[in-house]
Amino acid sequence: MKFLSLVLALTLTLSSSAFACSEDGSTGIIEENSIRIPVGAKFAGGISEAEFNKVINDLEVIYVPVAKKMGGTLTINRLWTNETANANATRMGSAWTVNMYGGLARHAAMTADGFSLVLCHEIGHQMGGAPKTNAMLGLMKWASNEGQSDYWATTKCLRTLFWNDNNQQIVKSLNAPASLVAGCAKAHPNKDEAAICVRGGMAGASVAGFFAAARKENPSKFETPVTTKVTKTNHSHPATQCRLDTYFQGAMCEKAHTEDVSQSDEVKGTCHSFTGQTVGTRPLCWFKPAK
Repeated sequence: MKFLSLVLALTLTLSSSAFACSEDGSTGIIEENSIRIPVGAKFAGGISEAEFNKVINDLEVIYVPVAKKMGGTLTINRLWTNETANANATRMGSAWTVNMYGGLARHAAMTADGFSLVLCHEIGHQMGGAPKTNAMLGLMKWASNEGQSDYWATTKCLRTLFWNDNNQQIVKSLNAPASLVAGCAKAHPNKDEAAICVRGGMAGASVAGFFAAARKENPSKFETPVTTKVTKTNHSHPATQCRLDTYFQGAMCEKAHTEDVSQSDEVKGTCHSFTGQTVGTRPLCWFKPAK
């Protein structure tokens, strides 16, 4: 009996405190990498400490109350002095934690919008909906999987964050690729919403640029989406091009950012083939529709 109690206690501990952002729960928005960027590094680029804090402030205002309504207390740890180029999320009961590291913010590929996308991704693990990860023998079912967290970041989180900005003016300075601009204009006839879509895509390009650097790959492009299809949903980190495709498709989804996703139904609040959408759906390079 004592042995069974110990096993139960261990199971509950693992299920509530495991790290989210990989199938085995061990890494962050990207697999472990050797990039370390200390404060004051001569080769550092990225965003400033003030921008780092503003991104976190702005998303805290939006999502701390949402987490409370969902039964969680969201805490975003500001680890500016930490040189790690990553980010991750954990949960222990009602304590929902996101760790944002300064090393990632200081990476040359990172923009303020890109860093916002990373934070949206981590918050997405906490509330981004289905599909959930199948990691650790099913013990991390609280966490939206990697692809879904990416998708939620541009379908819901960034749109909410950007909604009241002067987005048409902002995108004029982004030097966005023609394919991104055209895709967003076609998906969103409203010019303000099209501009938000472009910002979301460019945020994705920033993050994909970091992935490519960390993985020592050539840059991914909006013009070269992945054409291969998975036979079952990939719950781990998709390939860099596949993730850029997800950011782009999420930005183009026609569903309102105010329409909530479901924690159990992959269709609700999303663009999905089941409801007739062909644009803005989760890319089949990581997602296998259950319906």
